[in-house]
Amino acid sequence: MSDRREFFKKIGVLGLSGIATKLVSNEQLNALENLGKQSVSSTPFILPSLPYAYNALEPFIDEQTMMIHHTKHHQAYVDKLNKAIENMGGEFVLELSFKTISKADAAIRNNGGGHYNHSLFWQLMKPNPASKENKPSGKLAELITRDFKSFDDFKKEFTEKSTKIFGSGWCWLIEQDGKLKITTTSNQDNPLMDVAAEKGKPVLALDVWEHAYYLKYQNKRADYITNWWNIVNWDKAEALYHSK
Repeated sequence: MSDRREFFKKIGVLGLSGIATKLVSNEQLNALENLGKQSVSSTPFILPSLPYAYNALEPFIDEQTMMIHHTKHHQAYVDKLNKAIENMGGEFVLELSFKTISKADAAIRNNGGGHYNHSLFWQLMKPNPASKENKPSGKLAELITRDFKSFDDFKKEFTEKSTKIFGSGWCWLIEQDGKLKITTTSNQDNPLMDVAAEKGKPVLALDVWEHAYYLKYQNKRADYITNWWNIVNWDKAEALYHSK
C-alpha cells in the first residue's frame, strides 16, 4: 500500500487534474484558477461547497433546482463513488482513472464522472443579478473568434449541440491540439476519459441532464440553455484554458 501511495505522489495529476480528487471547500474550488498546482488528495471524497448561495443564479436557475442538484444528485455521486472505491480497497486518483476508465467498474465510471463533472460545473457559473451581457474576454475570447469565426457563431454551435444531445449528458468546450472544439458526452462521461469520442482539456461544461433544469423549464431544454449563457463564469473558463 505504501508503494502505491508513493507512486501516486510521484506521478502527480494528469491533464486537468489540478482539480484535486478531494474537493472539500470553497478555497479549494476557487483554486481552479491555479490548476496544476494542487497535490493529489486521497479518498474519501466529499461534496464540495458551492461558491454562491442556492438562489444566487436566479432568475436563470432556480433555488430549488440548485439545492436538489447539489445536495441530492451530486451527493449521491460522491457517496456511491466512495462505496465503489471502498469495495476496491486502497487509495484512488480520480483523474488518473479516466485514462483507463473503459476498464473500470461502471460504478467508478458513472459516479467518478458525476463527481468530477459537477465539481467543475458549479465553478463555471456565477451570479448575474443585473442580467448584464455576458461574454468572454482576453485570450479565450480571441481564440473563440479564431476557431469559430465569432462569439455568436460559437454560441450558436454550442447551443445546437447541447440541445440535440439524446437523453442525458454534457456539452463541452475543450482545448485539443492547440485549438478549441465543441464536443458532447453521454451520461457522466467527460473528454478526459478514454471512452470519449473527442478528447481534450475541458474549458467549459454544461449539464443537460433533466434534473439540471426540469423543475423550472420542464421539457424546454433550449430555454434552459439560452438562460444559462447569462451565468457562464468566463473568468473560470479562461483559467481552465490556461491551466497545464
